[in-house]
Amino acid sequence: MSSRETSRKVASTAGRVLSNRAATPGQKSAAASALTQFKSTAERSSQRAASKASKVMRDPRASAAAKSAAASTLAQRAK
Repeated sequence: MSSRETSRKVASTAGRVLSNRAATPGQKSAAASALTQFKSTAERSSQRAASKASKVMRDPRASAAAKSAAASTLAQRAK
């Protein structure tokens, strides 16, 4: 099991994505997954969350905040 956890900076960014009315459902899903893993090494990203995060990373219109949260979600995917 990985010892990765979401940092305070990424958790704050994820919170901003969640409160952003313009964020897509996929961006919000990735942010919620990253926020769930804040200060927790036991939580892992689901396949569904990882898939949505991957789409956010490929979206050229996604904000830097959304991509940061998505990257955190992908980094914490159980292999």
